Parts: sequence; C-alpha cells; structure tokens
Amino acid sequence: MRLAIVVVVAAVVVAGVVAVEGAGECGRASADRVALRLAPCISAADDPQSTPSSSCCSAVHAIGQSPSCLCAVMLSNTARAAGIRPEVAITIPKRCNMADRPIGYKCGDNTLP
Repeated sequence: MRLAIVVVVAAVVVAGVVAVEGAGECGRASADRVALRLAPCISAADDPQSTPSSSCCSAVHAIGQSPSCLCAVMLSNTARAAGIRPEVAITIPKRCNMADRPIGYKCGDNTLP
C-alpha cells in the first residue's frame, strides 16, 4: 500500500514539474515553432526521391534526437499548412543517413523507416 502511494505521489510531482515548465514533445517550444526549423526540408518533404540538403539534414538530426518531437513536428499544424505529407517527411531521416534515427517509431499512421 505504501509503495502504491509513493508511486502516485512521484507521478504527481513529475507531472507537476512538466506542467510548470510547459514542456511538451519538443520541450518548452511548441511543435509548430520547431517545425519552422525544417524550412530547408520543404523540397525533400515534397519529393520522396530527392536528396535532402545538408541544412535540412542538420535540422532533422537535431530535432530527431527526440523521436516524439520529430513526430509532433511532422504532424504539426505548421507542417500541414505548408503542405508537408507526413508519409514523405518521415523518410527524411533515412535519406539523411541518420544512423541514430528512431527506426520503427510509430508516428501517427506512419512508422519511421
């Protein structure tokens, strides 16, 4: 019984810290704001056969350190408004040869290859 209370209290404390800091999938920044960093990836997100630019790959690598942030960005309102198709965008980390990409991570209806 005491262990269950300790676990519940710990969960409440952690949830409270996250709420206070305003942290989401991408930390303190919203996925929509982080999505703006992927502007160099517009052509790569449009054409699944294109080779992403080095600036695109740098941005994807930085954001991709957090698979949940990368997913939130690809599914964000900003990405949707820019006409980004998640099923194409989700292939960019592989096309950038990211060795540490989150292979098999489920992102909406898609899975990172």
